[in-house]
Amino acid sequence: MKYGFGIDIGGTTVKLAFFSHYGDKIAAWEIPTRTQNGGQAILPDIAASIEDYMAQNGISRSEILGIGVGVPGPVDEKGVVNGCVNLGWGVTDMEATLGALTGLKVKAGNDANVAALGECWKGGGEGCRDMIMVTLGTGVGGGIIVGGKLIHGTHGAGGEIGHICVNPEETAACGCGNHGCVEQYCSATGVVNIAKNMLMRTRDISRLRDIPNFTSKDIFDLAAQGDTGANNTLNIYFDYLGRFLATLCCVTDPEVIVLGGGVSKAGQPLLEGAVKAFQKYAFHACKATRFALAKLGNDAGSYGAFKLVLDSCGEQ
Repeated sequence: MKYGFGIDIGGTTVKLAFFSHYGDKIAAWEIPTRTQNGGQAILPDIAASIEDYMAQNGISRSEILGIGVGVPGPVDEKGVVNGCVNLGWGVTDMEATLGALTGLKVKAGNDANVAALGECWKGGGEGCRDMIMVTLGTGVGGGIIVGGKLIHGTHGAGGEIGHICVNPEETAACGCGNHGCVEQYCSATGVVNIAKNMLMRTRDISRLRDIPNFTSKDIFDLAAQGDTGANNTLNIYFDYLGRFLATLCCVTDPEVIVLGGGVSKAGQPLLEGAVKAFQKYAFHACKATRFALAKLGNDAGSYGAFKLVLDSCGEQ
């Protein structure tokens, strides 16, 4: 039996998991992400934690296939991180550095892309080889799987789908510095901003007006109760989402689109709204694309990170 580690580096904590080569998660734990001094301690901390786990459980290096790592920044196909503000890193040769610290094979990828790989392997896209994962959270992220392989891109920016422009007339700037990115409309923050703008422009009767700091959940909940303002908000939201997803499908023609992130907790209403709007805009050959909700939650990153190792070893 062979084993390996799946690591998901976040701005606050690093999630570590130990897997069998069949993809069974045997153990999981967390350590703090120490971002002081340019994040110099992060990789040594990970190496020390892995070393401790192996020593405590009598695991030899010969039993380990490798370490997979998801990083919150662009990572190219060679495992070089092209800067990561949240961790304080500049350009970092992630695979070589952690490999030297552990004496183990290391494979790295962008965290959102890696989470998509996890969902394709053991989550909402299980059994598929062509999938797009769309994470609708504070921002919009995701990952693209083609032929069972993750798309990294030349500069490590493959899968940065949240920064596709869907409204060139937008005057407010996105966090990336551009204007009209899908992240400005289809994220949890985006749907709230749509609602606020709609309430300012109209006299729609809505209980949203009585909630000082309403959330995307409030909007979906009130829409289910027939609230006019909430439903009008979602009509706008789904129109953006449907056009965006239809555009993506013209590029890779996936078997399934998996929706994850905080907004996906809305469940069936999100799926139904997304599918209806998608059908309005999709190229005819893509209309059969299946939709599913993500299943792995916060574990998607560690599963996908370990899958990077399996793929690099030719394991299935």
